[in-house]
Amino acid sequence: MVSPKTRYLVFFQYWGTKYSGVMQTSAEQSGIGVQNYLEKAAQNLKPVVPIKFHISSRTDSGVHALCNSAHLDIQRAPGKPAFQERVLIGCLNHHLKPEPIRILSAYRVTNNFHARFSALSRTYIYRLLMGCTHHSEIPVFERDLCWAPPGGYLNVPAMQDAAQFLLGTHDFSTFCSLNSETPFRSPVKTILQADIQPSSGFLSHHYEYRGLQFWELKFKSRSFLYRQVLFCSVHPSSPRTQVSLSLEHD
Repeated sequence: MVSPKTRYLVFFQYWGTKYSGVMQTSAEQSGIGVQNYLEKAAQNLKPVVPIKFHISSRTDSGVHALCNSAHLDIQRAPGKPAFQERVLIGCLNHHLKPEPIRILSAYRVTNNFHARFSALSRTYIYRLLMGCTHHSEIPVFERDLCWAPPGGYLNVPAMQDAAQFLLGTHDFSTFCSLNSETPFRSPVKTILQADIQPSSGFLSHHYEYRGLQFWELKFKSRSFLYRQVLFCSVHPSSPRTQVSLSLEHD
């Protein structure tokens, strides 16, 4: 007799510097994705069939996530009860060590729930650091967490005014990169939030004398095109910023 599968929604975070992105990579690829480690940890649960994480949103190489999400199905051996959520969190985190990936929470959901298509919104945050004339001047605790463009001046009022033009529903064909899904996806997206606000750095009150300024660019939508947010906020020829991600679900 085959045990029924149980579907879970899990929220997780990761420090993305060492990974090729969140999505799974093959053995032929040079980098390793966060999904590879999640599924490797899940196999220690001894499922009847291999566990696959269906991740709600992609992040690229070097990008961090404050909170991403995925659903997974677990089918245990006959007679074995479904995992309680707290047990599942503990087991996955135990087998994820020492990777900088952590399961934050888990919930049992119905079998028709889908982490990608049930998501209500996605939020990307870009962090800018102003006041550095060279990348070597970035505080060591902020390495890989912000982009420090040269020049030292940011016309924030102009940026805030320009961001308002992105709000609402528009055709963003010229604000994205091409990938295999591009011909099959509508370029029309609705931006719910586009903000530029002052922020703070880690322990930055201890080096206020340096006059550094942190800014956050926040974009929220139900869905985005491939690299749409990156192209909206940074010129394509500029260095990459780091992105953090949060999601809301039904």
